[in-house]
Amino acid sequence: MLEFINAANLNFVLRCIYKFQHLKIRKYFIVLRRTIITLCCLLYAAGGFAQTNAQRADELHAAVYKYLYNSKTKLFIQTSDPAKNNNLHADLWGLCALIQAANEMERLHPGKSYMQPVVAAIDQYYDPIPPAPGYASYVVSERREDRYYDDNQWIGIAYLDAWQRTRKKSFMQKGDEIYRFMMTGYDTITGGGLYWKEGDKTTKNTCSNGPGILLALQLYEATHKKAYLDTAMLLYNWVNKYLRDPQGVYWDAIKPEEHNRIDSAVYTYNTGTMLEANVKLYRITRNAQYLKEAQTIAAGSYARFFHNGRFNSSYWFNAVLLRGYEALYKVDNDKRYINAMQTYADNVWEQDRDKRNNMLGKRPEKELLGQAGMMEIYARLATL
Repeated sequence: MLEFINAANLNFVLRCIYKFQHLKIRKYFIVLRRTIITLCCLLYAAGGFAQTNAQRADELHAAVYKYLYNSKTKLFIQTSDPAKNNNLHADLWGLCALIQAANEMERLHPGKSYMQPVVAAIDQYYDPIPPAPGYASYVVSERREDRYYDDNQWIGIAYLDAWQRTRKKSFMQKGDEIYRFMMTGYDTITGGGLYWKEGDKTTKNTCSNGPGILLALQLYEATHKKAYLDTAMLLYNWVNKYLRDPQGVYWDAIKPEEHNRIDSAVYTYNTGTMLEANVKLYRITRNAQYLKEAQTIAAGSYARFFHNGRFNSSYWFNAVLLRGYEALYKVDNDKRYINAMQTYADNVWEQDRDKRNNMLGKRPEKELLGQAGMMEIYARLATL
């Protein structure tokens, strides 16, 4: 309610009250006028005028570039406390979150550029070694590190979202290049699926297959090439066969070298990618089974993760869940999950914000990954 109390609305109310003062009920309006003024003064004094989602996103963006960006190197750092950082610069994972947040900021503020500096930073992680070019987990000029399939997929998803919005060819080219890299991580051990990390045959994760499905579906939507849809269905069927929890959420991984042991940990982002995948498949095929499955997953995630006004996972994981909720809302117009995420976002801002720097988190040092995740959440909510 407080978001609607701003200077313009307050002035309008007071003008209306002034016009009614000539009536017999003038004394009641005088009392009402004084009450409103007193209430507003108290709210201003307490900092109680709630900020909009857009304002929160803007403040987080400003804080990221003030505390987590090095303008000389054009690179970001892991946390706001250099003493707590293991490396000079951030791991790629934080940029995977930030590039999607930047895309949502450009959707929120058409005509403004948010992606360019993040793209420039990501370019410094590019490693063209065989079997296919891809992005390493750390700045290549400093040292060579592992390449993770999911890190690359998150970037590809953001780039293809940007292509859909801008039709900029470089985004499409990068999305397709990342697709080719991710497919080097596929084999038929344990029935199929993508590994999590290049060269590591010990684990196949929902987090490297769910976003792989989305990337393939994005490319299919853009090109209508059946090979992309075939890949999406191959991965989709595999994830649902091996990693779907009966309650409609998703387990973390299967371990091929441990007799196919299931790591049954559940995280919001794994559910979010599969939720969004079902919505995309419904939009592509118009097969109602995918919409029904999306609604089942949404209900399962809500029951499993949402308690006491919070989603019990990390900021960025919840941003990925919101992507699924947003996709479903745009199809079935049921806003209950969006409303839950708004409640969560409000509570995070009220309970987790460090007023000294406008960044979020319970720990003194604030992570790039978390700031980017909440920036995305606020930017998305602002457009709904």
